[in-house]
Amino acid sequence: MINPLRGMKDLTFEESQRFNFIVETATIIAKRYGYGYIETPILEETALFKRSVGDSSDIVSKEMYQFMDKGDNDVCMRPEGTAGVVRAFVHAKLDRQPVKQKFYYYGPMFRYERPQKGRLREFHQFGCESFGEASVYEDFTIITMISQIFEALGIGFDLQINSLGCTTCMPPYKQKLVSFLTEIKEELCEDCNRRIGTNPIRVLDCKNKTCQSLLVDAPKLITNLCEACDTDFTKLTSLLDNAGIQYEVDTNLVRGLDYYNKTAFEFVSNNIGSQSAIAGGGRYDKLVEFLDGKPTPAVGFAIGIERIMELVQMPKTSRDGIYLGAMTEDAVESLFAIATAKRQETKVTLEYNSKGFKSHMKGADKVGARYVVLIGEDELANGTVWVKDVESKEEKTVLISEF
Repeated sequence: MINPLRGMKDLTFEESQRFNFIVETATIIAKRYGYGYIETPILEETALFKRSVGDSSDIVSKEMYQFMDKGDNDVCMRPEGTAGVVRAFVHAKLDRQPVKQKFYYYGPMFRYERPQKGRLREFHQFGCESFGEASVYEDFTIITMISQIFEALGIGFDLQINSLGCTTCMPPYKQKLVSFLTEIKEELCEDCNRRIGTNPIRVLDCKNKTCQSLLVDAPKLITNLCEACDTDFTKLTSLLDNAGIQYEVDTNLVRGLDYYNKTAFEFVSNNIGSQSAIAGGGRYDKLVEFLDGKPTPAVGFAIGIERIMELVQMPKTSRDGIYLGAMTEDAVESLFAIATAKRQETKVTLEYNSKGFKSHMKGADKVGARYVVLIGEDELANGTVWVKDVESKEEKTVLISEF
């Protein structure tokens, strides 16, 4: 027997229903905010993620499914969605149009990491990217949209926010941080020491408990913001307060991707083991430019679908559709024309084998059919069908033409 690869799993039955419900709910809400669907390839040039996500990130340095294809192209399976959407945005020359653009997407992402609950090597995300709007009001609107998605799915959350500054306030802050980290480097883990020279901000995101305790006294970016970034962050907190959206300012929240600036946020849940991110995002005003487009402000997010699969409050399902069955072999073929006609308007389950009454009723139960429609010898002779509404218990015999 061939099993699925480690960290990859089949999506079937009840889980697939949950997946569809999450995507459909998020899609409905994203469309209300003016987002249109985009789909980008699973396979991209490796350079795309090195330039956007960043060489110093764990994703690029440790986790990408990267290989040379038969044309000697260095390619990889996408580890996240934003970079591909930005590439598509630039490729379609949308950066040269004055119109603001908003896209939503969903699909599989791939990272070679240690599989654990809610974290797979093939996982799925639902994401949104908004281009062309520099106002912090857009950051607030996106956070509001995610809140509504989680409320519609019946998922509780805590919101954590931070500001990562801009090209004005980030460089002097980095110098302060590097000075602090250099003094304690002997006590920091190997990853943190590597990051001091590549991307010191990522040290703040270290999960090592010793490092976390050492970083308590590290200089905070939130107290080193320039006037513009400080004003924006203050405005964001004011908007969240007025909207009644509770949040916590986490000064160590940096996100795992190098392209973020200014607003960064994570939605976390305590209901999937240890506190874990179920959605995250922020502003990335320089990424379009990094990928050879015209400077374009942008902000976006992604929801980890597997992360929230068990948290979703599924709606109560009601019976729907028709179950068609024959109680005599001679009647089987007459069911096909009925099935074809009724499939124009509803779901139809057609049983090819003739069976007894009880077997058909069990079959209708299994598929959750609202109506059971059977043809026996009498019905076949009279050109009729027997119909039962399972919910109201009403039974009747009607002409096939009427049905």
